[in-house]
Amino acid sequence: MELQDFSHVRAILEHYPPERRFLLAILQDIQKHYNYIPRASLEMVRDYLDVPLSKLYSMATFYKALSLKPKGKHVIKVCDGTACHIKSSQVIIDEIKKVLNIVPGTTTGDGKFSLETVNCLGSCAVSPVMVIDDRFYGRVAPSMVRDILAEYGRLENERA
Repeated sequence: MELQDFSHVRAILEHYPPERRFLLAILQDIQKHYNYIPRASLEMVRDYLDVPLSKLYSMATFYKALSLKPKGKHVIKVCDGTACHIKSSQVIIDEIKKVLNIVPGTTTGDGKFSLETVNCLGSCAVSPVMVIDDRFYGRVAPSMVRDILAEYGRLENERA
């Protein structure tokens, strides 16, 4: 297992005063840099803010934007709220599962993609919708999924 460089965590911590009110912002910055929150970084935050490790784990598991497991380079979020669900978001999810061979909440073996379902992306008028990283896709049809994913590089299950 490769050792990670946590100098970025030190830089993030130095950006904030050692006050508990900055805890969520610190965790978000760590998440943004590493694409998840490594245990060693939680220990560094614990020491810096003098908060129990259990509180850090509680926050990291409560907020859906935070993750204790590494996420893929590209995070796919598919809305499965009422409007999207009625417009067959599950078919979109099934197509992504078929193309990438992953289920919601997991990451491809090469670490390229993570798949998540969310309750609402606030775009009911153009449902079903999905977001990859910060890019929005509306009125997604199953036939569009492979081409959309191909925009992010070679797919695991691409056929020659």
